[in-house]
Parts: sequence; C-alpha cells; structure tokens
Amino acid sequence: MAMSPHRNGSLSVMPLQEFVLDGFQGGLQTQALLFALFLALYLVAVMGNLTMMVVITLDARLHSPMYFFLKNLSFLDLGYSSVIYPKMLTDLLSSSKVITLGGCATQFFFLSLFLTTEGFLLAVMAYDRFVAICSPLRYPISMCPSVCARLMLGCYCGGCLNSILQTSFTFSLPFCSSNHIDHFFCDVPPLLRLACADTIISELVMFGLCGLIIVGTTLVVLTSYGYITVTILRIHSGGGRHKLFSTCGSHMTAVSLFYGTLFVMYAQPGAVASMEQGKVVSVFYTLVIPMLNPLIYSLRNKEVKDALWRLGQKHTATETGCSNTGQEGSGRGTGFGLRNSSFIHPAHFFSSKLSFNPS
Repeated sequence: MAMSPHRNGSLSVMPLQEFVLDGFQGGLQTQALLFALFLALYLVAVMGNLTMMVVITLDARLHSPMYFFLKNLSFLDLGYSSVIYPKMLTDLLSSSKVITLGGCATQFFFLSLFLTTEGFLLAVMAYDRFVAICSPLRYPISMCPSVCARLMLGCYCGGCLNSILQTSFTFSLPFCSSNHIDHFFCDVPPLLRLACADTIISELVMFGLCGLIIVGTTLVVLTSYGYITVTILRIHSGGGRHKLFSTCGSHMTAVSLFYGTLFVMYAQPGAVASMEQGKVVSVFYTLVIPMLNPLIYSLRNKEVKDALWRLGQKHTATETGCSNTGQEGSGRGTGFGLRNSSFIHPAHFFSSKLSFNPS
C-alpha cells in the first residue's frame, strides 16, 4: 500500500501509483558514459549466457548433470540481469524515470526469484561435484535425470517462496515520505526508507530469510568442497590434482563473489554505509557476476571449447554440403551422423563427467 503526500505535507488517502528511480547522479556526459559502460557489460552478459545455453542444448556430449545445472545457471544470470538493465538503460537516456507501483513490485519479485534460485543452485552444483569426484561409482544413480530435475525444481520452489514472502512484506507497507527511490531498481533497503510505518517486521523477515538462505547454502558449498579437497589430495597424479584444484578454485571464486556481495547487501543490517555504495555493490552482483559466470564456469572448460568447435565445423559442413550435389551432401551427412553417435555412448559419457577439464 502507498499514499501520496499533499503539497501542505498532509497525507492523501489516494494510493500512490508510481515511483521515480533516481539512479546514478551526474550530468548528461556522466549519464552517457554510464549508458555506454552498462550497455557493453549487459551485451557481453547476454551473449555469454545465451551462447552457453545454446551450446549445451545442441551438443550431445554436454547432456550431463553438470551441464544441465550450468544451463540453468546461465538462464538465471540472464533472467535477473534482464529484469533490471533494460529499464535502467532506458532511464539513463530519459528525463522521466518513472516506474509504476505494479511494475516495481513485479521487478522486485522476479529479481528476488532469480537471485534466490541461483543461491540454491550453486549449492546443488557443489553437491553434484562432490558426488562426481568423491563417489564416482554412485554418480550415475545419485544424479540421474529424475534426481537432477527434482533438485532443480526444488531450487525454483525455494526461490519462489522467498520471493513471495519478501514482496508481500515489503509492498504491504504504506509509502508516504516520498515516491523517489534512491536506486536504479526496486530493492528492499531503499523501499524501506520510504515507508511511514514501523518496518521492523519487514527488516527481520528480510535479514532472517536472506541470512538463513545464504548461511545454509554456503555451508553446503564449503562442506562439499572440503570433501573434494581431501579427495583431490589423495590423487597420486600431479597433473590430475592440478586440473581439479584449478577448476574448483575457479568455482569457489565465483561462489564467494556471489554470496559475499549478497551477504553484505541483505544479511546484515547497516553493512552498506550509504545508498551510493549500495548501488556499486548492486552493479557487481546484478551485472558483473552474470557477465563473468560464463567465463568462470564454462568458457574456460575444454569440453565447452570442443563443443563450440564441433558446432562451428557442423555449420561449415552444412554450408559446404548445400553448395555441392545432393548425393555428396547426403554422403557427408550420413558420415557426420555416425560420428555423432559416439557422443552418447554410456562409457564415454560416464568417464568424461567425473571431473572438469579446464584448459
């Protein structure tokens, strides 16, 4: 619920229908520079995550639990960055930065949904690597397609539940001090500053839920990688240890960046000294991390590079086949199909998914 103030300072019973996103301060030159910077980062994030989703979908060798989760991670990264930045980029070029009350609630709901789901997904991905490396013989059973689907569904259900609670508690408050949100998107901390009622319950709900989710999923990640580290140290091959440590180190870096910024923003009161500092932290976890994740998780992976090369070769072969006679094209197509049949051989599938293969 929201109420708009009269010019004399009294409160009107007419509900407030819109907010103004103040965004970043600065003149036209600063706004143009920010537009160019954020547009470039957003396009890189979109292209990187879309590429990962397409490659994993089209290449049969990547149809495994690890890449199933990575594809969903790319979808979530693409989702929560796209919830914010198209609107934010439009506002940078416009003098009117208005967002309706319903639009604000919708933006916050989907942002919370995607972020919370990703937090749960990172814990599931750590568990997947724990089973693959520490219990490889049980891996095909423990992480069969039905189990992976249920785990993914659980992540989305947990994210949806948290999003419903956060949105309900936040937008049930009366907003009457101002309709200007000191941020570039609708988020809980700046919205609570506009409330003219006691916000202690909303704050407790936010800090309690976010703290529980972040601490719980972090413990799962740390426990999984603790067992993985012990298992890796038992490997006699120095090259094998180096490959696994390199990959796990990259994953832990990405996980630390994600959970660390969310903990600073949402899981401890007063952690962000000012809204300007909060905006910088928000850019990091809503744009920089989605841009880096395809590089950290996937594009550095040799299997993904090989899949990109195979798709390029297939595209080239298709174009070449179209330019030749139908008989030659048919022969080439049959040969390519026979080579692809080895992609899904169970022995190859099982052996290739026990560990990562970073370049």
